[in-house]
Amino acid sequence: MKALLLLAFGGPRSLEEVESFLTRLFGGKEPSPEQLERIKERYRLIGGSSPLLEITWGQARALEAKLNAKGYAFKSYVGMRYGYPFIEETLKEILQHGIREVVAIPMVPFRSSASTGAYIEEVNRVKNNMGEGLKISFVEGWHLHPLFLEAVREKIREGLRGFDPEERKRVHLIFTAHSLPKTIIEGDPYLNDFEASVKGVLEGLEPLKWYMAVQSKGGGPEEWAGPDVESILKELSEDKVCEVLIVPIGFVSDHIEILYDIDIVYRKRAESLGMALKRSPSLNFSERFVEALSDIVEKHLRGFEDSRVQGG
Repeated sequence: MKALLLLAFGGPRSLEEVESFLTRLFGGKEPSPEQLERIKERYRLIGGSSPLLEITWGQARALEAKLNAKGYAFKSYVGMRYGYPFIEETLKEILQHGIREVVAIPMVPFRSSASTGAYIEEVNRVKNNMGEGLKISFVEGWHLHPLFLEAVREKIREGLRGFDPEERKRVHLIFTAHSLPKTIIEGDPYLNDFEASVKGVLEGLEPLKWYMAVQSKGGGPEEWAGPDVESILKELSEDKVCEVLIVPIGFVSDHIEILYDIDIVYRKRAESLGMALKRSPSLNFSERFVEALSDIVEKHLRGFEDSRVQGG
């Protein structure tokens, strides 16, 4: 039996958890009353909590079932970087269940020291502190897997059906990923993975005009990568473009950056510019995405076992 550990960012399960979530996110510093109320209001607008935990558990269970139907023996777990259940709690639970081998999957397609790297660092920190004999391998860099690309295409086609046939011909696609500070992106594979993934998706789609943009940048004095969604929308409105479909290719689940930033903020901004903005549905636990993850894990297992044999 191996553990299948899905790693995600985390989010508050209720409005009451927003403060503790932000405090962890800020490295132990409590949010100001203004910050707290502002973020609480965002969660109120999307239903009072983050759906990320429920969706990640759905992905984990679907992936476990898919792999075990192929003859593997996996038990699925979820570990969150800033929310419940924390990575440390989950690794302790895995040990309590008598499992010593873990296949860990950061649920982000693009590699970065700030995303995949941060998950790996936290898992290794906890593992080293525990001093237990866990064997952990990490699955990362699956942004070009053919089934992942096709899962994104499926969602784009679904999103395009939200426009009538004549509008569909005029739709401009905006592919998005989370913005990162420029200091992190320099020398990081993140933007290259983003661009390669977008181009891979486009190879299997009918020709449409497209753009890449970053979204949901943080605060602080740092300079963040661009262009951002707002600037692309402004450019398109100046060119009299009226139909836009946002494709959040850098995210695999619904959460606040999707349900608030895109569905509320960007949609309202587009409307103010005289544009109709729609979004391709998130992958969540769509059958094609789970199939992609299953194949990604299988290929990882074969490669990992081969490398262990070669290494003695």
